[in-house]
Amino acid sequence: MATVAIVNDQDVVTAEIFIAAPPARVFEAITDPTQMSRWWGQNDVYRIKETQSDLRVGGKWSSVGESADGQSFRIDGEYLELDPPRLLVQTWLASWTGPIRTVVRWELEPQSIHGLHPSGPQRAGTGTLVRIRHEGFAANPAAAAAAGHAEGWKRVLGWLTGYLEKGETIDSRH
Repeated sequence: MATVAIVNDQDVVTAEIFIAAPPARVFEAITDPTQMSRWWGQNDVYRIKETQSDLRVGGKWSSVGESADGQSFRIDGEYLELDPPRLLVQTWLASWTGPIRTVVRWELEPQSIHGLHPSGPQRAGTGTLVRIRHEGFAANPAAAAAAGHAEGWKRVLGWLTGYLEKGETIDSRH
């Protein structure tokens, strides 16, 4: 489960989780529009239905989704930094927060995975420590904005883990 905190006087949401998949695979899942529409959401909460992406510094991205009650939403942004498969920094302008532009920083750090062997622990592969820093909430007059995004990132990182480790999709998730 993701560890999530709100820091700096409600301005920053941080989240962290280990995923048993290499950084290149995680980076692909968070930047490929086809994959994002497969894993980002849950039918009884909300889901991303379409994502468009021009994956380059200065390139634009957008996601359109739908809540469980049928309300549509949109998130738009621009890529500020890219260092595949280690770093993705993007602006985030969500339709439900008004004109507040925040910034999301994804850091993907490779981590060795060890398994037990009769001869002792052995390196079994590479996983990824995913760190998210979402900042800019202090500019939002709604104090609940950071808290709402903290809960959202906890869900999103859980969905991403399920997709990469177990092949779960929006439609197969309960």
